[in-house]
Amino acid sequence: MQTADHGEILTADLDPMQDGSVCVRTCYSGISRGTETLVFRGEVPQSQHALMRAPFQEGDFPGPIKYGYQNVGEVVEGPPGLRGQTVFCLYPHQDVYTVPASDVCVLPDGVPAGRAVLAANMETAVNIVWDASPGVGDRVVVVGAGVVGLLVAWLCRQIAGTEVVTIDPNPTRRSIAEALGVSWIADPTAGDLMDHEVTGADVVVHASGYPAGLVTALSLAGTEAVVVEASWFGTRPVTVPLGERFHSQRLTIKSSQVGRLPPTRQPRWTHRRRMELALRLLRDPVLDTLISGESEFDDLPQVMRRLSREPGDTLCHRIRYPGAKAHKGQSLPHVTNRPQG
Repeated sequence: MQTADHGEILTADLDPMQDGSVCVRTCYSGISRGTETLVFRGEVPQSQHALMRAPFQEGDFPGPIKYGYQNVGEVVEGPPGLRGQTVFCLYPHQDVYTVPASDVCVLPDGVPAGRAVLAANMETAVNIVWDASPGVGDRVVVVGAGVVGLLVAWLCRQIAGTEVVTIDPNPTRRSIAEALGVSWIADPTAGDLMDHEVTGADVVVHASGYPAGLVTALSLAGTEAVVVEASWFGTRPVTVPLGERFHSQRLTIKSSQVGRLPPTRQPRWTHRRRMELALRLLRDPVLDTLISGESEFDDLPQVMRRLSREPGDTLCHRIRYPGAKAHKGQSLPHVTNRPQG
């Protein structure tokens, strides 16, 4: 449970089991650094309080609330076909919980529990790519190499002939981007552009979370191109230079938000089908590079406070729960945060 800039782990009674429900013991949860730290700081605009509710949120903004939506656990009670299965659920950080069985997705073969905490981020990235609609051979630029931006770049580079470049001032992002098979540039105004054609891009996605990143995105878009705005700024104002090349190049700024399916997908797709796709896309072990650290569940309040103030090089920070099986992925830094004093 959290209020602005403060979190606590509380004990609560579980909802009673109903027909068609499951009881899940959590193995891992993931911190969605952008949205969750914004929520932790109490920066959700009042106009968005209803729209920003997580599926199983308790309490109301600005707090106290129980928030989060990247939970992976084992079904310990429920229908025979689900009992013992490892599942993903859009549930907050909690060690044991009950939900309708229809709200969990069984992990596909080849997706370990420790990597599955990326499912909500991957679902967001899929939605962004659908909104951006990159095509064969397109020059794609992603401004902001956080988890979502890197996943968008990784998805786009699998389209035949695409040239994908990520832009982020953090030098630690270079090795991660290159591991994912995409290029990285720190500054689009610097001389390192000689090896990358990023200006006049066919598709630009802004995912940095900073207003200056949107300005950069607009400067790189080609004539008649679409800039997909995937960042969420909360209460921060954003100034956009619409008086420069925006009109002369006939640019379009298009929002992307995972809560709604794109209109072209709505006749055929459901949110569950999209989530199942996101989980299947997590089979590639290279995606473990997006999990930058791990902490114990007991340390979650201190971890959230640290990330909301000084995120540093953090991408997805994973929370491990008692009894979780060892993750068979890359070796991760283990971070312990204990209250001081």
